[in-house]
Amino acid sequence: LEQFQIISLLPITFFRLDISLTNVLLISLLTLGMLVSLTYALSAEDSKYSFVPNNWQTLLETVNDTSASLVYDNTNKEGEKYFPFMSSIFTFVLFINLIGLIPYSFTVTSHLVVTFSLSLSIFIGLNIICVKKHGMHMLSLFIPANTSITLAWLLIPIEFVSYVFKPISLGVRLFANLMAGHTLLKVIIGFSWAMLLLEDYLSIAHVVPLLIIVLLFGLELGVAVIQAYVFTVLTCIYLNDSVNLH
Repeated sequence: LEQFQIISLLPITFFRLDISLTNVLLISLLTLGMLVSLTYALSAEDSKYSFVPNNWQTLLETVNDTSASLVYDNTNKEGEKYFPFMSSIFTFVLFINLIGLIPYSFTVTSHLVVTFSLSLSIFIGLNIICVKKHGMHMLSLFIPANTSITLAWLLIPIEFVSYVFKPISLGVRLFANLMAGHTLLKVIIGFSWAMLLLEDYLSIAHVVPLLIIVLLFGLELGVAVIQAYVFTVLTCIYLNDSVNLH
């Protein structure tokens, strides 16, 4: 589909390395810049937080409260120092999903390479935290407590495979939900447009798929928020394994 094509907006080559500015990079930079600007504007020394917050302050406080509750509920006090990290992930994924719903925009998270790169970088960071905190004792993640030696030979490969597949499942889940929803919207919009071009009374029936599009758009709005929430929850669970082990 055309809406999922990665387009080079500004071709740049450096020593035969393609570092062109694409629509994926542009939307990502715009999202990041918007979040940084919003956070800086509300946290500057000359900014005044009102007792009755405005819309932007309410949005930022809601996102931070949600992130804080996710971190505390899944990692307890040991993981509270990772709140800025989790808040950044939740905010970035949420905003980039919502921007993808704007007409003529681009859904960055509808590409597997983007979601998998994000989940893999998070997974590597969590492993670094685990090794730094527990050292070789990290290997206890692959051996459930009170496991006999005979049963351990069977469980260790299973635990290792499930551990390695964590970033894959994290990235694929986000990609699949966003890709499926946007594809469905594209198909129904095309069907409605084809009915509108008919020259008989059947063209009036294009109102039906248009109503369905409105409902599906509301559903996609919910999916965008829920998937950002699920992505952050799973990251918190993986962080809990790295911080507290089993």
